Amino acid sequence: MRFIHTSDIRIGVSPDTNYEWGEKRKAEIEGALDNIINVCNEKDIDLLLIAGNLFSEPPTKEQLDQLDAKLMTLVKTRTVILPGYLDYVSEGSPASEYKFESKTVMLPGGKTTNAYLKGINTCVTGYGYDYPEIRADVLGKIDPGRVSAANILIGAGGDPNHMPFKTSEIAKKGFDYVALGGRSKSAHILKNRLAYSGCPEPAGPEETGRRGFIIGEVTDEGTKISWVPCNKRCYIDINITLSPEITAEDVATKLDEMLMKLGNENIYTIIFKGFADPDFAPDLKRIKERYLIRSIENLTINSRDEEKLLEENGANIIGSFVTEIRECYNIDENIRNKAMRYGLEALIMSGEN
Repeated sequence: MRFIHTSDIRIGVSPDTNYEWGEKRKAEIEGALDNIINVCNEKDIDLLLIAGNLFSEPPTKEQLDQLDAKLMTLVKTRTVILPGYLDYVSEGSPASEYKFESKTVMLPGGKTTNAYLKGINTCVTGYGYDYPEIRADVLGKIDPGRVSAANILIGAGGDPNHMPFKTSEIAKKGFDYVALGGRSKSAHILKNRLAYSGCPEPAGPEETGRRGFIIGEVTDEGTKISWVPCNKRCYIDINITLSPEITAEDVATKLDEMLMKLGNENIYTIIFKGFADPDFAPDLKRIKERYLIRSIENLTINSRDEEKLLEENGANIIGSFVTEIRECYNIDENIRNKAMRYGLEALIMSGEN
């Protein structure tokens, strides 16, 4: 039995509303499901597992109709959807009463349910959310649902507010595979047996790096899975550490070279750290025109602003260093200023605080 495991698509989320690419980004996130459906048809996949948070909030009847129409395009693949803590299914909600025309099962919220798929002899068992938080160890109490079938456990969460569990307890249950959602980043917890798929498209600047889905197969010999990157864009933080010897022109040139290698399809946050003069202002007009720059953060420190440094760092090593240097009255002022600059630069670059 071949399957694809995805989660946290979050249809409806719009992370970059105030940017010129905002609408396009929203469409790309929603289009992640279309891309996965295409892979299901191309790879002759038997089962599509969506482990929570398909939507960014409880879906409307219209959204479910649109989803059903998409899933109707699956040639062979059956679909099992788990309600997550974002798109939970409460009593009387549109999802609780919806009847899919496609080969789709949406597990109900608030209870453990088995979905046995006779054609592929697979039993998917899970506990769907009926409320944004479930603090009980629900997953650890679920057992495989059918003897002599491929048994899959599907769940979302793992943190204290969302179905916390112990990996060791679930490992003892004997499931052929445990498909987890509720986290945007993929994680292979137990080799070929338990994994978070992560989201197929990042939904904000805090979700840096590649994103994708899991493709796997259950056979008589066991289960094998692999992670497939698929996101159209990455959110990437570019950290530039400055010193007074680096000119604004040098910085602009370095940034241009870095961004050229990374590509103009990604979305960037540029972060300046280190030591810079107060009037540091590189010309980034050309870079902003060529690349998607979400924000520019200036976290540099200016040695001449000693009072501010003391106020912000009075209780750490930077504050102690500034105080010691300021009290060195018996040395040349130029030497004192250089000692302040180089010392702060070393502390900042080493990450000490």
